[in-house]
Amino acid sequence: MPLEILRRTRGRMTAELARVPGGFGLGAVPRRLAPAGTANLVCGFCATGCSLRAHLQDGVAVNLSPDPDYPVNLGMACPKGWEALAPLQASDRATRPMVRGPGGSLEPVGWGKAAQRFVDRFRQILAEHGPESVAFLSSGQICTEEMALLGALFKFGMGGIHGDSNTRQCMATAHVAYKESFGFDAPPYTYADFEASDVLVFVGSNPCLAHPIMWQRVLRNPNRPTILVLDPRRTETAAAATQHLALRPKSDLSLLYGIAHLLLHHGWIDTDFIRQHTSGFDAFSDFVGCFTPDYVSAQTGLGVGEIIRAATAIGRGKAVSFWWTMGVNQGHEAVRTAQAIINLALMTGNIGRPGTGANSITGQCNAMGSRLYSNTTSLLGGRTFTDPEHRAEVAGILDVPLDSIPSSSSKAYDQILDDAASGRIKALWIIATNTAQSWIDSQRFQEAARRLEFLVVQDMYVSTATTDHAHLILPAAGWGEKDGTFINSERRIGVVRKVAQAPGEALSDFAIFRLLGEAWGCGDWFQRWTSPAATFRLLQELSRGRPCDITGIQNYAHLAEEGGIQWPWTSADAQPAEPEAQPDDLSPHPPRQPRSQPAPERRLFADGRFFTPDERARFIHEIPRRAPETTDSEFPFVLLTGRGSSAQWHTNTRTGKSEILRQLYPANAYVELHPNDARSLRVLNGSTVVIASRRGTLHAKALVSASVQPGQVFVPMHYPGVNDLTFPAFDPYSRQPSYKFCAVRIDPLPDAVDKR
Repeated sequence: MPLEILRRTRGRMTAELARVPGGFGLGAVPRRLAPAGTANLVCGFCATGCSLRAHLQDGVAVNLSPDPDYPVNLGMACPKGWEALAPLQASDRATRPMVRGPGGSLEPVGWGKAAQRFVDRFRQILAEHGPESVAFLSSGQICTEEMALLGALFKFGMGGIHGDSNTRQCMATAHVAYKESFGFDAPPYTYADFEASDVLVFVGSNPCLAHPIMWQRVLRNPNRPTILVLDPRRTETAAAATQHLALRPKSDLSLLYGIAHLLLHHGWIDTDFIRQHTSGFDAFSDFVGCFTPDYVSAQTGLGVGEIIRAATAIGRGKAVSFWWTMGVNQGHEAVRTAQAIINLALMTGNIGRPGTGANSITGQCNAMGSRLYSNTTSLLGGRTFTDPEHRAEVAGILDVPLDSIPSSSSKAYDQILDDAASGRIKALWIIATNTAQSWIDSQRFQEAARRLEFLVVQDMYVSTATTDHAHLILPAAGWGEKDGTFINSERRIGVVRKVAQAPGEALSDFAIFRLLGEAWGCGDWFQRWTSPAATFRLLQELSRGRPCDITGIQNYAHLAEEGGIQWPWTSADAQPAEPEAQPDDLSPHPPRQPRSQPAPERRLFADGRFFTPDERARFIHEIPRRAPETTDSEFPFVLLTGRGSSAQWHTNTRTGKSEILRQLYPANAYVELHPNDARSLRVLNGSTVVIASRRGTLHAKALVSASVQPGQVFVPMHYPGVNDLTFPAFDPYSRQPSYKFCAVRIDPLPDAVDKR
């Protein structure tokens, strides 16, 4: 980052922090920070999981710099990381609980009254309409310990059934694909694989912009690797690639099957690995027989030579890694597309070795924690609600009644909102997410909000599109104002530290959940959940014997000292086996004397053993389907959405608070369209146009660019109104929304038409 920006950042933050009021509310005891020095904590934006060094003055962070010793970012940070403190000092922070009065205005109340209002309304609705009438929607951006407490409180203590996370919007596809193919949601890789491959394949992924620290790891690769990018747009990553395959939107499943066909045809497969470590290959081999280069060319719009060239690079590679993100996950047949990538890795034996893997890049900072421990659609520790043995395990570990654990899985995010819109769900609790702006076809949320009898929003800010609808607002501390852990893309558990005071009466999400549990009357059930650190111990016990076993981690200090630890790291890994159990070993948490330290970088499946019952990875396939919404003469363009810049995050709720970040991206929405389309529409570069879909409209500035193909347009996802356009299609297996494809038209405003 330029020196001048650093100077401005430090000066501005020091001045603003001096004005931040202290106070924890409810007599909470703050952990005393050193008057000066540094504290390291994992970044709270994306799931790269960079470590940032907070520089303290009088016990409060006044600046940040990247940690040079952390094995993830190696002293690097993107603009969001440098500016991660700025959102904490925003003027619209929620500082007191607020209740919407009879006249519609919000009125401040104390925590006691807020908690009582929460309990009274939820209890009344549960009593009148049953356990399926209430739900919560949480986030992949709160700490793992907070997610677990929320899920346990709502489902075991309060008697609810339905709760989901906005992880559904980014990582549900990868979760389901891995679980079906590998037997467990287990991303196999480590970031060292970016540097060890001789061929890297990015599918629907733009790490150069969306995950810039990962891209820096690619640039450190000494092998001069071949880089293939499968993406309709000429993204920043595509521009740097050896080969960019600019396929038609949502034709990637056919292309991946076509590459598999060519690998088989030329014998570029690892027959020993397939025979010893996989199942279902013969059926898959027969299935891809019809995906010839000519057929795939017709489906994708690519030339036959392009397809053969890509397959040749993969087939002849010695260490090939496959990477995907939202371009795959957010699709109408996303799970099968992810599994088509997994199939390529399996058939070529590119898994479990350095520089290989079928590797999903996670979105939010703690989406992996959400997948394992949020207790939403999966029972704690990656278990299943419908499995009686799994329910009994959790009941025993947590000492809760067995019948308090639901025997059915929660409905997914879209189903919860549909039930709210239809009146079946009457009370909804939204935590740390801006659903009103981020959800696909956002008018659906507006319908749901109007029908809800009680909407609770727990957030850092009072000004989001979602808090506008709230009946009760609970002010929450943000990243940097609380302790806990995150789990990043490569399964690394990192520590989040408290380096700033939350303003006014705002509390950590953990403290809010504890408070509401006491008010509900189930506080006795959570006596062992006294702090994030104590809760982490419970999560370790919930992981014992699971693929995600972390019982070998000693404590938060151990995580910090080791630069984070990738799961699994078991007690057997960490301490020597003893011939006989000693009495002290009966303690839930005996002292651990590590026999060895975890390596900074570890990958899964080096032994070829997977988490399925027969320890074999599965080949899974399905006939590709057309996108649910198609273009026509009225709506002739395909709308693509995605990340706009490395300085933006999701709905700009936090990145929009930084003066410096706001200077790095356009203030208002813009639309990229191809020069040929701009000429035919007589649209001038920089003029304002109206983007219209069958659901809504959006005003945006035209950016004439060859980065998109003719017939396609691109709008960054961060701006209000973008999801008024998107079409509510969902993958049938993951229920993840398909944000990346809908039909639109472009209408130039009369004064913006090129009249030449």
